[in-house]
Amino acid sequence: MVDIQTISIAIASASVVAGVVYYSLQIRHQNLQIQQQTKMRQTDLYWRLLSTFNSKEYVEAFLKVVNLEFKDYNEFAKKYGSAFSETPVQVALGMVCNLFEATGSLLYRHLIDVETVSHMLPVSYTWEKVKPIVDGMRKELNVSPLYEWFEYLYDEMQKREQQLQQRGAKSG
Repeated sequence: MVDIQTISIAIASASVVAGVVYYSLQIRHQNLQIQQQTKMRQTDLYWRLLSTFNSKEYVEAFLKVVNLEFKDYNEFAKKYGSAFSETPVQVALGMVCNLFEATGSLLYRHLIDVETVSHMLPVSYTWEKVKPIVDGMRKELNVSPLYEWFEYLYDEMQKREQQLQQRGAKSG
């Protein structure tokens, strides 16, 4: 015959198992909610960035920057003004570099991924265009971290390109 102590042990054991199962399901549900919220936040961030990059002001600034003609920073400074002067070119340069700077910071903090950025922005082209200017500004102002997150963004894009090339070489 089954005694009361055995029944109470079985009930206690079943309660523990039921509690573990319930807790596991709750954790799984919570993780799914967190993933959905993260995707929603990332999508919102993507659209906000895209709307900024597609604004008339930004497009005009970007075109102004990519159409600059100079051999080095000294020529740039003579033609368009030295670091942080209030010329239209410097304003456009600041607008473009600051947006790429912010994007690089977001990438560093894992709030946006390199694939998303690669589909949104011409990072390599833009950095290679402004690098001599940024290097000159860093020297002129004696500020080494100037646009460091923009440079980080460029470096990460280069790593991505190398990885894609290596995968392509392996599969080919």
